[in-house]
Formats: sequence, C-alpha cells, structure tokens
Amino acid sequence: MNKRGTGMVFILISAILFSAKYISAAIFGSGLTSWDEELFQNMLAYIGTPLHTLSILALAIGISYICWAEFEEIRAKKRI
Repeated sequence: MNKRGTGMVFILISAILFSAKYISAAIFGSGLTSWDEELFQNMLAYIGTPLHTLSILALAIGISYICWAEFEEIRAKKRI
C-alpha cells in the first residue's frame, strides 16, 4: 500500500473512533426514558477521552502520510 492509501486508512480509522465515542454514549443511555443535552454530556464524560485522543492522533498521522506522499511526488517531478 502506498503512502496515500495508508493516510486514507488512518483518516478512516479517525472517523470511526470519533463516531464510536458518540455511539457508545448513545448505547449507554439507550435505556433512559427522557433525554436532554446535559444528560448526554454526562454520558460522554462517562465514556472518557481516549477515543477522542486516539481519533485526533489517527487524523494527524493520516494527514502527515498524505502530505509526505505529496511532498515526495513534487520532489520527484522537480528532478525530472
């Protein structure tokens, strides 16, 4: 797999991890009869920050891989 493909996979992983946080909170509160914003924020706080941190890390890695591939392509075109 080339660097662009690897970067796109990391961005996909980032999106999955980011959405998993909200899906987890929704599943955690699925048995409740009424919802409000404060309750959902408490459920998100209960889930914690590891998913959010890992999604940002995966996004940064994905963007850096794509930039690295573009930089190598620009450098290769200048040599020709």
